[in-house]
Amino acid sequence: MSPAQSLRKRLLNAEIMVIPGGGSPIELRQIEAAGFEAGYVSGYATAAARYGEPDIGLIAYADIEDSVHAIRRVTTIPLIVDCDTGYGDVANVVRTVRGMELLGVAAVQLEDQAWPKRCGHMDNKIVESREVAVRKIRAAVAARNNPDTLIVARTDARGPMGLKEALDRCQLFKEAGADILFVDGPQSLEELEQIGRELPGPLLANMSETGLTPLRSAKELQQMGYAIALFPSSTVRLTIKTVDDFLTDLKKTGDSRAWVDKMASLEQTNNALGLNQIRNFEQALLSKEK
Repeated sequence: MSPAQSLRKRLLNAEIMVIPGGGSPIELRQIEAAGFEAGYVSGYATAAARYGEPDIGLIAYADIEDSVHAIRRVTTIPLIVDCDTGYGDVANVVRTVRGMELLGVAAVQLEDQAWPKRCGHMDNKIVESREVAVRKIRAAVAARNNPDTLIVARTDARGPMGLKEALDRCQLFKEAGADILFVDGPQSLEELEQIGRELPGPLLANMSETGLTPLRSAKELQQMGYAIALFPSSTVRLTIKTVDDFLTDLKKTGDSRAWVDKMASLEQTNNALGLNQIRNFEQALLSKEK
């Protein structure tokens, strides 16, 4: 079963999916090793991992393609990939969807922001007209060579235009063939509940810690009608905070010993990076040669 078929089949299950995200191969590899059913390649996390820059429209199609290629080499779980705006209009959207399919991506996420886009929980977002936004979702649906590839349609209209506009756009995205709907940036529990009540599923809820949306557990989100609880950049935030705390202490003390128990050991690090699998492969090969 392909990753796209696997994800599509899993979404028929009533139990909500908890999907963490990241922007580097090691993050997605750890997500798979932890037993999660799918992983999310975040545009925010990709900008951070590749360039140490914020999510303000600085990465392009080639960046996400290169990142996904590296991630796919070390993972097998279905991937949902944040492809921002599709990096242009219809022709760019077609290239994006088909390029992601060639990399074995299960779901392609597209949003309706105008370029240069920015993180969905930042101020001063600008969205495309309804006509352009729907046209691009329709193009993404038509571009699929694999009918199992899922299209995630995200709207950022809540911030600049209000929740009603966001809901109306999602209804249009569904009519255009989108498989999963995603309203980014709801600003209250009541808005989360209204989205879950009024939109057709499957629905995705974005749990971006310290962002605009109140955090809820996967169980609570399931009760509201959501099929996916997404934690897109938690790993990046943990990395930044933990590394910053360590470096601050190291600068002060010149001594890392107080941190050893908080670190992965060299053996744990090597295991996380797949050294055992490489060695086992080498040993098996050598045994056959003998």
